[in-house]
This record gives sequence, C-alpha cells and structure tokens, in this order.
Amino acid sequence: MGWTAAAVAVVLVAGVGIAYAVTRGGESPPRHPAPPAATAELPGASPSPTADCAASIVQRMSLEERVGQLLMIGTPVGSPADAKGAVQRYHLGGIFLAGRSTASAATLKQAVDQLQAAAGAVRLHVAVDQEGGQVQTLKGPDFPAIPTAVNQGKLDQKTLAANTAEWAGRLEKIGVTLDLAPVADVVPPEIGTANPPIGKFQRQYGPAPGPVAEDVATVVAAVQGAGVLTTLKHFPGLGRVRVNTDTSTGARDDLTTAEDPALEPFRQGIAAGSAAVMMSSAAYPKLDPDAAVAAFSEKIVTGLLREQLGFQGMVLSDDLGAAKAVSGVPLAQRAVRFVRAGGDVALTVRLSDAGPMTDALLAAAKADPAFAERVARSATRVLATKVRAGLATCQ
Repeated sequence: MGWTAAAVAVVLVAGVGIAYAVTRGGESPPRHPAPPAATAELPGASPSPTADCAASIVQRMSLEERVGQLLMIGTPVGSPADAKGAVQRYHLGGIFLAGRSTASAATLKQAVDQLQAAAGAVRLHVAVDQEGGQVQTLKGPDFPAIPTAVNQGKLDQKTLAANTAEWAGRLEKIGVTLDLAPVADVVPPEIGTANPPIGKFQRQYGPAPGPVAEDVATVVAAVQGAGVLTTLKHFPGLGRVRVNTDTSTGARDDLTTAEDPALEPFRQGIAAGSAAVMMSSAAYPKLDPDAAVAAFSEKIVTGLLREQLGFQGMVLSDDLGAAKAVSGVPLAQRAVRFVRAGGDVALTVRLSDAGPMTDALLAAAKADPAFAERVARSATRVLATKVRAGLATCQ
C-alpha cells in the first residue's frame, strides 16, 4: 500500500516494544500487565514504542488484513470453533464469545487456543461480557457467580480491587484478552429499574457519578493488572434512557451535555488507563442533534470522546448486528458509518455479519483514500492494544 510507519502512527497507549516481529502459531506469548494509565503524546513528539511497533505491523498488512482488525464478530460460546473459517477468510481481529457457558476452564482454553491458531500472524482479541449479576458469560465451577455491579459498588475499594483481580485472573488463564466491562453508566435514583438496559439488571455501580467513577477506576486497574484489558461502556452513558437499545429503537437521552457530571466515570476510567471504550447506540440531541445514535456520530466519538476527553485508545461499537437500535441503517453500512465517525472496532454478535461488513469496509476504503487512511489509523490503535496484551510483539 506504500504506507510508512509515520503515516499510520497515531496517539496511543504507551507500552513495551522494539523492532518488528509478530507471534506466529503455537502457544500465546505471555501477556504483560497493562500500565496504570494511558499516556498521550504531545503534537510533534516521536511515537511511543507501542505506537511505533503497531504502525510497523500495520505497514506490512494488506488492506484486507487491516479491515479485518476493525471487526469483532460474535460466535456462540458453546461452540467457538464455528468461527474458525470466518477468522481465516476475513482476517478477523476479534471474536466475541456470545451467550452463556458453564464449561470448564480447560475446555474453554482449548477452544480459545484453536481460534488463536486459526488467526495466523496477529492474534485475536477474545472478548466476553463478564460484568456480574445477570451479565456473566462464563459461569460454572471454574467461574463462580460475580455479584451485580450494584452490590460490587457497596464494597470498600480494597475489597473491590482484590475480588475483581481474582475474577479477571480466571479469564486471563483461558486466553480471554478483553472484558467488555466495566459499566460506567450512572443511573439516577429517580429512574432506577425503569432504566431498561442498565438499572433493570443492576449493572451500575451506583446512582452518583463520584462514587461510580471511583469504582470504575478501581476495576480498570484491577482487571488490567491481572492481564485482561477493559472496556468502559456505554459512552456517553445509558443511565437515563427508557428504552433498551438491544430490543427497541428510539433510545434517547435529552439531558446529557459535554460537561455533564455523569461523564466522570468515563473520565476516571480513561485516566486509569482503560484500553477501550464502547459507544452507546442511543441518541443524545444535546451532543449531536443530527445523529440517530452515538456510534455513528463524529461529534460524539471524535469530538467529545477523543478530543475533549482525550481518549486515544481503541473505540468499540455496541452490537451493530442484531440490535434494534441500528436496524434503520443497512447492515453492510453500519461498520462503515461507525469507522467514519471515528470508531475502531465494529462489534456484531452474529457470525453471519462478517462477510457483509468486511465487503462494505473494503469497498469504502478502495473508493476513498481518506477512508483508507482512517482504516489504517484504526488498525494501528487496535494493534497497539494487541502489543499491550502480548498478542503481537516487537523485538
């Protein structure tokens, strides 16, 4: 493609790296604990070792391989091997283990290892929803029940950190690299369980931004210290909506502004070094009156999250496949709109979406050099998290 490392190097999380090499086949390399905080480079500064390493890897990728890094595709947690063909055909960068499982740690590790073997040179992010309460992908003897976030929020910080690190350690041992948690949404007490996506299931750490922010920062540090990367969700917050974006259209927050106190948990999670942030699929008229959902809003993804809050890590979408909130946009164009807005990884819970989304991203990149550059930048952000997680190495 003729890209130089400098052309695709972007502001990213600092990490460990030297020259170019990528892990191939065999056992996964040891993952390094995440640094305690994300670091942003000053304009004109040399790229960090992680950014430089990631850019070097992306420079050697084909367009098809770069596009693959921008997709995280769901596969049933009960049969992860179903995704092996798609991983190879579409050069997928991430797999989401969807559903619920009581399988043993040994069984799950074997399945994850098989997926990683199919990935080739650059290994996969393997993600789960392991929040607690009713949102816990992995259960059973090797994965004891995790309390709801509401109950976790009642713990002192030392206990919360210790418990969280123990739960995350179980994920790390089977090869999970990314937890789609913690929830940074604040559900006001006057709404409570009338908030369908969060409050109804007690997924919030509490009703006030300050204590929730403290808990989120503690959880980020504990999970990433155990070798699993975190995802703050659902930016800029689902705590005030009265509609579940998974099952309905029209989720809307008419109150959130760029200076809203409810953004504090996201600010603190970013300051604690969270590798990723997940975008909401609700509408926020005070932030962007023209956007139907935040995931497709450049004002929210790029303007608010990246520029105002300073987050330069990996931005994921919420589900862009089966979720009703995005059903008004043609399937193949959902990933394109998300990347155009400034997002990096389009997530869908359906394995069948891999082909249409790949084709649409490739077509957009081939037709528009500016979009192709955006793909390269997003792939570099993704690779930086993989270097951080030990999924790609430079030495």
